[in-house]
Amino acid sequence: MAKNSEYRDLFPGALELMILKSLGWKPMHGYALAQRLKSVSEDYLQIEEGSLYPALQRLLKAGWLETEMGLSARNRPVRIFRVTKAGKKHLEEELASVEKMFAGITRVLALAGR
Repeated sequence: MAKNSEYRDLFPGALELMILKSLGWKPMHGYALAQRLKSVSEDYLQIEEGSLYPALQRLLKAGWLETEMGLSARNRPVRIFRVTKAGKKHLEEELASVEKMFAGITRVLALAGR
């Protein structure tokens, strides 16, 4: 299947950062999280289940997320994901690193043609 050039791949770690940031705002189940990311990005990001759920599992394994059982809006049992204290600390560190990276990229793009 050909990729739509309107959509771009994420840099490594971007999905995990968005997951941690979104779940820090409000704990939710996987489908609700995918819909939140899609909505906030104004449909620019299309997060597939094949990417989202493995990322959630990596974050659980790292101790940055925890889960509890809950009910969906349709009254179905779901796993609710919540950011741990360690996850919040990791998010802060990674956001600082990403901000520095983007500052460097912005500087190069602004000055490279001079």
